[in-house]
Amino acid sequence: MAYLTESELKNKGFKHVGANVLISEDARIYNPELISIGDNTRIDDFCVVSGAVSFGRNVHIAPQCLVAGGEKGITFSDFSGLAYQCQVFAQSDDYSGQTLTNPTVPADYKAEKKAPVVLGRHVIVGAGSLIFPGVTIADGCSVGALSLVNRSTESWGIYVGNPAKRVKERDKGLLDLEQRYLSKG
Repeated sequence: MAYLTESELKNKGFKHVGANVLISEDARIYNPELISIGDNTRIDDFCVVSGAVSFGRNVHIAPQCLVAGGEKGITFSDFSGLAYQCQVFAQSDDYSGQTLTNPTVPADYKAEKKAPVVLGRHVIVGAGSLIFPGVTIADGCSVGALSLVNRSTESWGIYVGNPAKRVKERDKGLLDLEQRYLSKG
């Protein structure tokens, strides 16, 4: 995987870029002026990132993910990440049939749901999962592969399914590892 150089990152026009940021040459970035990227963050091949998005430190976005921040935005807190082919949306059309849909139609004829999405610290989302507008995945949660997250979660849980449901508590041992990692500077 080839990554953008430091100069190429600077020339993209991001709102903020931290140290040690790796973005694949094959990722697609739209509205870079609305995107902040923290230290040690990596965005892999064939990802699409658009709209208002804030990546904390040590965030990983695996190949073929879609991160659509729209107007309301998506926040990835420190040490969070998406596995392959996840999709996160901060806005969506109304699929009820009461309004028109898609970006070619003026807003007067649509009823989009627009709401921020937050992934807390140490959130990991399994491959092929989908996260809807308005969802907060609380600190420490993990989401199993192919899950649909349409409601906010409670911290330190493991969630799976369609719709995602809490199945058990997640171990907090990683917090000690985080402290050791951060103390090494």
